[in-house]
Amino acid sequence: MSDPLSPRAIRLQSELRNASPQGFADRLIEFMQEKGGSCYDEAVTQLEHGLQAAWMARQAGASASLVVAGLLHDLGHLLLDEFEGATDFLSNDLLHERIAASFLDAYMPQEALDAIRLHVPAKRYLCSVDPSYLEHLSPASRRSFALQGGVMSECERQRMETEPFLDSALQLRRWDDLAKVAGKPVPALQAYHADLMKVRLLA
Repeated sequence: MSDPLSPRAIRLQSELRNASPQGFADRLIEFMQEKGGSCYDEAVTQLEHGLQAAWMARQAGASASLVVAGLLHDLGHLLLDEFEGATDFLSNDLLHERIAASFLDAYMPQEALDAIRLHVPAKRYLCSVDPSYLEHLSPASRRSFALQGGVMSECERQRMETEPFLDSALQLRRWDDLAKVAGKPVPALQAYHADLMKVRLLA
């Protein structure tokens, strides 16, 4: 079976393997700058979406782990080149949340990894415990909701509630759903260099 990661992502993987905390931050920022210009949804690019989520986390006084999770929660889309030349990227669920968490596993603390890994199940969970939540999702998120499994079963909800970083994942999900404002002024990627270094040291 071929590696699902894009050639550029495989190169990033190699670059991160022996990188210092500063090199880790530098390489990820370079990758986001290079690949983040693809459209996320109707309003923002992938990079703009990540920056808005990270800024909301910082404004809320969240930990560096959650700030970085906000910035990188959709990294899996970029690692897969899921948007590259595609107009129907929502037609298949490539499990971008698991791809990103697995890719970052050696470099980040568990809170950040779990928030990233669970941000898609968190949408399903919130829609399951509060049916009105679905009404406030963007058109793209509503389309992907069914593809990703829709409303959780009772068994799935109970299993989700055993996750130690459930609250972090739910908070990230709420920021994720709000981080889709066209033209919103937020700090640039370099503003998160220190946070990326910090989480690397916490891993």
